[in-house]
Amino acid sequence: MTDQQSPVSVIAGASRIVAKVGSSLVTNDGQGLDRAAVAHWALQIAALRAQGKQVVLVSSGAIAEGMARLGWAKRPTLMHELQAAAAVGQMGLAQAYEVAFAHHDLRTAQILLTHEDLADRQRYLNARSTLFALLRLGVVPVVNENDTVATDEISVGDNDTLGALVTNLIEADALIILTDQRGLYESDPRKNPDARFVAHAEAGDLSLEAMAGSTGSGIGKGGMLTKILAAKRAARSGAHTVIASGRERDVMIRLAAGECIGTELRASMPILSARKQWMADHLRMRGKLVLDAGAVQALIVEGKSLLPVGVCSVEGEFEPGDLVACIDQQGKECARGLVNYSSSDTRRIMGKASSMIAATLGSAPEAELMHRDNLIIL
Repeated sequence: MTDQQSPVSVIAGASRIVAKVGSSLVTNDGQGLDRAAVAHWALQIAALRAQGKQVVLVSSGAIAEGMARLGWAKRPTLMHELQAAAAVGQMGLAQAYEVAFAHHDLRTAQILLTHEDLADRQRYLNARSTLFALLRLGVVPVVNENDTVATDEISVGDNDTLGALVTNLIEADALIILTDQRGLYESDPRKNPDARFVAHAEAGDLSLEAMAGSTGSGIGKGGMLTKILAAKRAARSGAHTVIASGRERDVMIRLAAGECIGTELRASMPILSARKQWMADHLRMRGKLVLDAGAVQALIVEGKSLLPVGVCSVEGEFEPGDLVACIDQQGKECARGLVNYSSSDTRRIMGKASSMIAATLGSAPEAELMHRDNLIIL
């Protein structure tokens, strides 16, 4: 990690970009949409399109616009009221972008997603195909979480995370996260005026998460930590991330021109296959398996499948095919994967040799608790 900026922004060489714009950058301090700001984002994306770059926009602002239209001064806490505000606000958000991009002879499309859409393999592939089709047609997709129907169980949670998931979904080269802050500091600059700015680091560096904290604005849901975690997710498909202030003049145009602005988090971790990216980031964790040292060694060093004999204990309830975490006896997650047996059956066969599965359960559909092809090493 260094505060020395790289000579050329990673955005300059990117041909497919996901740009996420936070609530504070498209609303008047939460009092509805700022049409002038929306027009400015459309102008910048049109400039990137003129350079031959494909751009998907992930935009916040629906709930804030809905609040304004409904005359609510304070963000509601009840789920059905949030959903109602989103339903009202999505109308205004889509209209605002459609009008703004039309000035540049560009068409837009609204894409509303939930975590459930991305967790289902077929719906995931359908969403991917639709986005690729829109990009081929020269359309600018405007993506948001489907807050109208989202619940805690199926929600993505915030648009930083959604931006990373879309980045993986379409195999984008780069993710731009625009916020109301300059980027990442080693400590909170509002509390420490001598806080050191981080201009360049590697996505996935664990020290970044400690720096980021969890402070967000009163309008948006995400803080700097969600942005750091989003960059880590995006890096799994090889995408670099820039976290920058949307208050910077023509920030996207300047990034595309090679200027280094904000915090650049380069992807350096091994790139996962498309299927394993889907497993890692789009499926919800349903439980945990605590492994002994020998099983951890077999997974990480020897590249083997997980056998029941290496499991010490089982946490949570899950069914065959669910995503389950593998943790060592110190509580550190070392892998995750699709389990072949339910939690109740896993408790019965844990610690036993695979040859004992049939005698214990009455049948042995699989010799492995998790097959290597369905495992992701972390």
